[in-house]
Parts: sequence; structure tokens; C-alpha cells
Amino acid sequence: MPVPEVGEIYFQGGESGDIGALHIRVTNMMHPHTEVQFISDEVGRGVVATAFIPKGTITWVQDPLDRVFTPAEVAALPPFAQDQLEYFAFKNARGEMVLCWDHARYVNHSFRSDCLSTVFDFEVAVRDIHPGEQLTDDYGYLNLNAPWKPLDEGTRRKWVRPDDALRCAAVWDRKIAKALRVLGKRDQPLASYVREEVWDQLRSPESVQRSVRELHYRA
Repeated sequence: MPVPEVGEIYFQGGESGDIGALHIRVTNMMHPHTEVQFISDEVGRGVVATAFIPKGTITWVQDPLDRVFTPAEVAALPPFAQDQLEYFAFKNARGEMVLCWDHARYVNHSFRSDCLSTVFDFEVAVRDIHPGEQLTDDYGYLNLNAPWKPLDEGTRRKWVRPDDALRCAAVWDRKIAKALRVLGKRDQPLASYVREEVWDQLRSPESVQRSVRELHYRA
């Protein structure tokens, strides 16, 4: 796997000596056409597209630099560290907490998310994402410990629940299947970070039949 490149960390100057907005670019891990920006007081920072990202583009790949904590390791952490993990990490189907080293940990929730996680340890754009738009996930497949009510987006769903990967699988599976079918037609800057055995699986027609249900942690 190539060595990840840290691109730029810089301040965009404000007026009258104000430091202004902090921008962070990390290339080659999340999609290179993204950066962390301040979104609002309600949600804090988020990941924003800096160029057009078409549907079917891989937007994030889990890699060896992401820190994986077993349940025993989480339990051994002091409370403040556990709180940080709960906020920034996600729980996989094995009950491990995964803390992304790059700015993937700043991706915000949306019930209308433009990216979805797959069973192949990567996320894919399920619709076109335009410059200035946030890259968002649906936290419903991240195995939250308890129900959570985010900002109201005017959608039918109002709560994110620990078993949403089972409740919403049919809808998410259809979106992911459509995105995977055009995977080979898109420029994929993150292709080299996807394991070769995963590419072998994706070449099989059965790959689009795998379900988000596999991401659900059964305690």
C-alpha cells in the first residue's frame, strides 16, 4: 500500500487580523477532493467536496493506520477517552471501535446521506456530490450504543437507532448496488487502498447482493 501523503494544513486569513477558518487537506486517504471545514455551531466541522464527485466513486477506505480497539481495550480506557471514542469512532460488526486517523472522523450524519458504507470496508457515493456539499453518512449503520436524535431534516426518520442496519437495509442495499454497478466507470483515486481480494469479490455479480445487514453488531 502506498504511503499516505499529508497535503496541507493552513489558515485562511480573516479580516482585521482574525485568524479565519482552519482548512485541513489530507490526500490519498479520503477522496482527495475533500477538506475539513467548519459547518455550523450545531454540528461543528464537516467534510466538504472541493470538486465534483460522481455517484459510484469510492470516498473512503479503511486502512491499517485506522486504530481498531477491541471491547476489552475500550473498557480499559479512562472515561474521558471512552467518551472521545464514542464521539469520533464507529463500532464495526465485531464490536470493535474504529477510530479513523484521517478526516473521515469529521463526516457528519444525514438521513439523506450522499455516501454509504459497504461490507467491503469502503464507502461509496450513492449520488453525485457537488463542490461545496458535505460528504455525509447515515449513522444508522455505525452501531450506536443508544438511540440518538440529530437535527431535524424534515425526513420521516427522526432517530438514529442501534438496529437501523436491519431496519433500513433494503433501502440502503438498493442505493449501494446501483453505485457499485458504475464503480468501474468512475475515476477512483482511492483504488490502490482497496485490497486485491476485495476487487476480486467486486468483479463477481454476487457482490451487489451483499447486504448492509452484515455491518450490524449483534451483542
